[in-house]
Amino acid sequence: MLNDIDNHDALVLGGQAFASRLLLGTGKFADASVMMRAVQAAGTQLVTVALRRCDRDRPHDALLEPLLSRKDLVLMPNTSGARTAAEAVRAAYIARDLCGSRFVKVEIHPNPHHLMPDAIETYEAARQLARDGFVVMPYMPADPVLAKRLEEVGCASVMPLGSAIGSGQGLATAELLRLIIRDARIPVIVDAGLRSPAQAAAALELGCAAVLVNTAIAVAGDPPAMAEAFAQAVQAGRKAFRAGIMTTGEASATSPLTAFLRHEG
Repeated sequence: MLNDIDNHDALVLGGQAFASRLLLGTGKFADASVMMRAVQAAGTQLVTVALRRCDRDRPHDALLEPLLSRKDLVLMPNTSGARTAAEAVRAAYIARDLCGSRFVKVEIHPNPHHLMPDAIETYEAARQLARDGFVVMPYMPADPVLAKRLEEVGCASVMPLGSAIGSGQGLATAELLRLIIRDARIPVIVDAGLRSPAQAAAALELGCAAVLVNTAIAVAGDPPAMAEAFAQAVQAGRKAFRAGIMTTGEASATSPLTAFLRHEG
């Protein structure tokens, strides 16, 4: 059981504890076998799935079936494809009925040309779903004001983008992420834009609670190996953050020699 984790630094979402701080998206993989090997290598415990894959009554769905068979995984349906709050709320209810998960990733991006999340519709959908007992994890612009509003209406986390979906531009929003993290009382999870394990480590060093990665792993030459690399990077970034990263400043010798060089006698 995930709630029995012997880990004083667990990630807690919706009252449930997770040892892994790497969340995994399940789109874009070549096939189910590659996807499951990547899930295994990542050590992830929370995976996102598109609504169309959430039907327990479709045994021919080769992608959903192996995920459902893993009792150590929590599925988080996403509302990708929704263009309004009403569509996202409807999708969340359908997904909960079909795959049995209280978790939902609210994802509303009405413009297919840039896939930026709609702040107004995202807020409204998150407000309704949190009120109705969902564990709501909204994908959102890196907006400190919106992040606080989403926290206030009961979201379990906020998931600001690092950069545009699938762009691989990394933490382009780093300064805004710092503001969100500073004021947040819920986990801040970077979602979208990460290209490399180094960027994932940087997000954790910044103070993010976790990262969600899909494209960078799914389209890698060796997805399971890349998943393992991301897992190691996330662990290193979290350890560095907890250890306390040195501040920047002017040059300072690590072993001053001034006394040695001042010859007296």
